[in-house]
This record gives sequence, structure tokens and C-alpha cells, in this order.
Amino acid sequence: MTKLLSMNRRNFLQTSAAGALAGLVPGLLASRAAAETALTVGFIYVGPKDDYGYNQSHAEGAAVVKAMPGVTVVEEENVPETVDVQKTMESMINLDGASLIFPTSFGYFDPHMLAMAAKYPNIQFRHCGGLWQKDKHPTNTGSYFGYIFQGQYLNGVTAGYATKSKKIGFVAAKPIPQVLQNINAFLLGARSVDPGITCQVIFTGEWSLAVKEAEATNALVDQGADVITCHVDSPKVVVQTAAGRGAFVCGYHANQSPLAPGKYLTGAEWAWGNVYSNFIKQAQAGQTLPNFVRGGLKDGFVKMSALGPGMSDEGRKKFEATKAEMMAGGFSVFKGPLKDNKGKQVVDSGKAYAEDAIELESMDYLVEGVVGSTA
Repeated sequence: MTKLLSMNRRNFLQTSAAGALAGLVPGLLASRAAAETALTVGFIYVGPKDDYGYNQSHAEGAAVVKAMPGVTVVEEENVPETVDVQKTMESMINLDGASLIFPTSFGYFDPHMLAMAAKYPNIQFRHCGGLWQKDKHPTNTGSYFGYIFQGQYLNGVTAGYATKSKKIGFVAAKPIPQVLQNINAFLLGARSVDPGITCQVIFTGEWSLAVKEAEATNALVDQGADVITCHVDSPKVVVQTAAGRGAFVCGYHANQSPLAPGKYLTGAEWAWGNVYSNFIKQAQAGQTLPNFVRGGLKDGFVKMSALGPGMSDEGRKKFEATKAEMMAGGFSVFKGPLKDNKGKQVVDSGKAYAEDAIELESMDYLVEGVVGSTA
């Protein structure tokens, strides 16, 4: 049924049957759109909505929107980062009457969302990520994202207390700034507990590739890592593989504790429901939607999974105290003196970056103590 709906949606505007229908009922779509008073919102996912990861986190946010009065939500999953997403957006607009669309995957932005935004200037598009630029992109587009590296720092705190080998591991997709922030924050959190901890990172080269994710996880455990986390679309394979090898795990994107209840320490989760509901309230009130939205733990953009049974009482106290500092504001994850893993000073002594520092948006290094390469 899902596949059939997907095929209908993406091909609706190109079929002769659709053309005949439009000819028989002139102005059908326009008439219906004019008659609707409720806000229709579209959500598009690159993978399945139950992936225990990135796509699930957005689907959970969409579920919050569904419960809001006066809102109709249309969703489509497993839409590749190709012209297919343009077809999906176009049919959401013309077939479903959507006036606000959230294409959630990184590769949807350029050229796909930008092409649809130019074609439909009266429709609002908001993309998850950090690609929107004020002087470059249309005003009916924008971006939203969260400082989830704060959550990875807290993951690192729990890892610092759980590790016995002083070796922790990270399975990463691609060495883009947001991923590097997470890797670095994970180790810095662990080193706030024990400065002697190191982190091995393995890049798979893909956002979703189960075989490579399993191989990377096993390789990290074979090299002595006894706490593992990741930044891939679906952490499911990493979590289950690591726990199956006896390692502790820290989650990412969504709550993976059901996959490894005895080995799950905590996890850095998105709280997209808060972000999406704010957009909807603004749209319903007739307000101009912001083009650039960011926030962290204290803003309700990010949250942490409950601490698991493997965390010691001492570790729980440190975790809660650090989290409280972040919630109060002013806690700096990246502060000097800080060197990269090639020995170059990247943050001077006395310098501390706020969570929204523009410099962090272009991070291109791994910190000292991370074993691995961005190349």
C-alpha cells in the first residue's frame, strides 16, 4: 500500500489520467485549495519512518504536528535524493494542497528543494540542515537544525565512566562539519572524566549502509573499544552489533534503548516535535516563518535518552550536573587550549566557543586523541 501510494504521488502529474481529470474538472485543485481552511504540511523522509534513527526522529516530530488542531499532515518515506523528491514535493502541493513542506534529508536541498521553491514562490519550504544562506537562497526557503553535539558530549561523559579499556569508538558516515562536531564532542565529554581516553573513528562513506556499519563496529571492538556511538542515518546496526559483542553503546537521533537494554548508556536525541510545532503555530497565526532556526538542549531542540542500568552512581551525578550546566546556558563544549589530532593548535587558551559560534559550522578537524582521518 505504501509503495502504491508512493508511485501514485510521484507520477500523478505526469499521467494522462491525471490530465484527463484536470480537463474534466477545470480548476479542481485550485478550487479545493481555496475551500480548505486547515493547514496542510508535508514531510519527506529519505528512509523508513521506523529506522530507529534520523527518519524516525522526524516522523516522531510529524506525529506531534498531527495532534495539533487544524493541521493535516502528509508524509512520504523512502524518497531518494534524486528528481523523485521533486515529484513528491510537487504532488504534495498540487494533489494534497500542502503550503508548508519539510524535506528532511541533506541531499534534498540543492537542486531539488530550490527548484521547487522557484517554481512555487507562494509555498514555504524548510530544510533540515545548515545549507540556507540569506544572500543566496529564496526567502520562501530556510533551514533548521540543532546543536546535537551537546548531546554527544553528554554521551561521552557516560562513555568516560563506562570504559575499562580507555578506548571508545565512533562509526561515522562522512567527514562533514556536523559529523566532526559530534566525534570531537564525544571524545571531549569522555576526556572530562579521564584525559587518557582515546577515540577511534571509522568513516563508512555512506549515510546508510548496514554492511559497512557492521564491519566498522566489529573492527572498533576488535581494536579494544568498549563503548561505541555513531553518526549514520540508522544506528540500529551499530547498536545491535556493538551490544552483541559486549560493548556499551550511546545512541543517536532517536531512542535505541529497546535494541540493547542492558548495554545502552544514554543517547543524543532530536526533539523535532518542538521545532515543528513552533513552525506550525507561526504559520497558523499568519506570521512570516523564520529562515534560519537553531537551538540546543536548553531550547528544546535536543534531548537525552534516559540513563541505562550500566551507568554508575558517580557517572549519573556527573551526567546530570553537566546537563544542568548546558540547560542553564553558557556551557562551552569547544574551548582552549585545544589541538587537532595532527598537533596543530585549533583553539587558543582562554578561547571558548558558544554553541552557536559560526566557526563551528565549518569545523574541518578531529581533536587530539581521535584516531582516524578526515581524508
